[in-house]
Amino acid sequence: MTRWDAEAAPTDAPTPAATATAPGAGVLMLDAREVPLGGLRAMTVHRSLPQRALPTIGAWCFFDRFGPQSTVMRVEPHPHIGLQTVTWPLVGEVRHRDTLGSDVIVRRGSLDLMTSGAGIAHSEYSLGDDPAPLDALQLWVALPESRRHGSPAFEQHEQLPVVALDDGAEATVVMGRFAGTASPASVYTPLVGAEVRLPAGTRVHLPLEAAWEHGLAGVTGTTLVHLDGQDDVPLAPQQLLYLPPGPSGVQVTADEPATLFLLGGEPFESDIVMWWNFVGRSHEEIVEAREAWEADSDRFGHVVGHGPERVPAPPLPGVRLTRRRRRI
Repeated sequence: MTRWDAEAAPTDAPTPAATATAPGAGVLMLDAREVPLGGLRAMTVHRSLPQRALPTIGAWCFFDRFGPQSTVMRVEPHPHIGLQTVTWPLVGEVRHRDTLGSDVIVRRGSLDLMTSGAGIAHSEYSLGDDPAPLDALQLWVALPESRRHGSPAFEQHEQLPVVALDDGAEATVVMGRFAGTASPASVYTPLVGAEVRLPAGTRVHLPLEAAWEHGLAGVTGTTLVHLDGQDDVPLAPQQLLYLPPGPSGVQVTADEPATLFLLGGEPFESDIVMWWNFVGRSHEEIVEAREAWEADSDRFGHVVGHGPERVPAPPLPGVRLTRRRRRI
């Protein structure tokens, strides 16, 4: 999804957190903020990442939830560089088309993964012309130096591994690896992205890679996260709990049915410059990509099934774009 919000256009300052609290050493609770997306049929998303204090968790550099709401999604062709888009639907269906010729429907249980490399463009439409229920997570993964200049790619995975946890809980491994189980999706840095579903009245141990940093995002229901030597932390939908490297696991209790999304990974290899739909390493890279998109160059190609419609790039700010550095 393209970033149409005003924050993305005039400045490279990371998204300010609506609320940020520190439950313990290195642990940070971040509330998502509402971001209106533009266009004739506006949507509102809840953005958990990036935050001013925390631009990345592992290679994860962006986390939006668009829903739950009844809406018509019409995201016209727009470009990406230097990242992977990870679309994980919760309710509803989305049609994805891109410059590689992909034309697929993404629905619950199906992972839509697009790797931009040096450049790709795509569109996202909900099905039908009338408002319909829609709820999904969209995340971006920053590509490392070894992959970010390469060719674009697209893959869809409708069969993902499921890990059985305590008390009937289970986790779908969407990206990377979790509890010794790996997703078939392509990844280029060590990371995890997993949907964790907890029945009511359960206490679940979630294994973590001790050398990685992690985030627990509330999706549905409220859980209680038990941290060694610290007070228990309630986690509600639209909240993201950041856990620094160190623990090899965490306990989570659910009095009601609940769903979490676990993301994490090895701390990323470098700070990034992130502006609009681009992830790079310098101001010059972003300027070059913007100029290529505005010139309708072959770098991004043409999205299958579309005419001249496209999302124009916003104006660049009047200052140099700089790398985003964490403040925790």
